Amino acid sequence: MPAYPVRALVLRKTKLGEADTIVTLLAEDGRQVRAVAKGARKTMSRLGVRLEPFVVADLLLHTGRNLDIVAEARTVQSHEALRSDFDRVTAGSVVSDVADKLAVEGQAEERLFALCLATLDAIELAPPDALGALVAAFLVKAVSMHGLRPQLSSCAACAGALAPGARFSSAQGGALCPDCGQLDPSAPPLSPEARDLLAALLQARLVDVPALAAAPDVVAEALRLLRAFISYHVPARLKALEFFLSQPRP
Repeated sequence: MPAYPVRALVLRKTKLGEADTIVTLLAEDGRQVRAVAKGARKTMSRLGVRLEPFVVADLLLHTGRNLDIVAEARTVQSHEALRSDFDRVTAGSVVSDVADKLAVEGQAEERLFALCLATLDAIELAPPDALGALVAAFLVKAVSMHGLRPQLSSCAACAGALAPGARFSSAQGGALCPDCGQLDPSAPPLSPEARDLLAALLQARLVDVPALAAAPDVVAEALRLLRAFISYHVPARLKALEFFLSQPRP
């Protein structure tokens, strides 16, 4: 079996048989890779601890018929502090889950890998009250780099200026002015504060997001709008995001 090296982020793992594990990986070039780690669930296995979610590892994979096989793994970054804190785990799980849904086998998107790592690094170090804003920043950046950037600077329907009474339409692709709101009567209101926050998150580096000090209610609104937007455009249930939104925020 041909072998090849790859640096990858572990997105999730699934039990296989009595001792094996299927790991879903985000390769450094943005491809999704699924591989079997044989014996990874055995007590003495060295592979198991190196293939936990949020771990970045240098792997040697053997090409298999259906799934590749993990031959070697060396931890590059463990994100141990993230995995040991419940609130950070729930935030990091959103990153893994969304990346899992957006990444495609055989299709490269290098920016996604860099975005995921920058977000996980920020989540690991940020104060607890900044986790919501970091998740929102990741979501709006991730969908934007996949061609789903929401329109925020002007009306998505008529390109006119936005005014109080604007709405946010997933179907129309972003903000709607009051006159165009009738195009999507079910679209929720979009406050100027949430619109400004989403625009700021699109431009900000992940490490700088905590310094924005966004108000909790504005972050909550932005997250609700992004959940609706992603649910409309991505044909998959994002359980990690739903769970994150169900938790009380500081």
